[in-house]
Amino acid sequence: MAELRSMRNIGREMARKLAAVGIDTPDKLREAGSTEAFFRLKVVFPEICLVHLYALEGAIEDLDYNRLPENRRLELKAFSDQLRGR
Repeated sequence: MAELRSMRNIGREMARKLAAVGIDTPDKLREAGSTEAFFRLKVVFPEICLVHLYALEGAIEDLDYNRLPENRRLELKAFSDQLRGR
């Protein structure tokens, strides 16, 4: 989990949750991608929200979650809304 914490936006709690869904290295997170990782997290931790998805994408792209391009944020929001049945 320490390796995951070396990624931008990934703290102790996010690393713990990711490990619980089988993502315990940066390579595994990159391989899964932000949407797959978020989906896995949402199944086990239904309380996670859109900001978590942004954080995952930012970790993969090595960007602060609030610096993601607007078009990518909109895509991620649409994915999150779809999971919520909106």
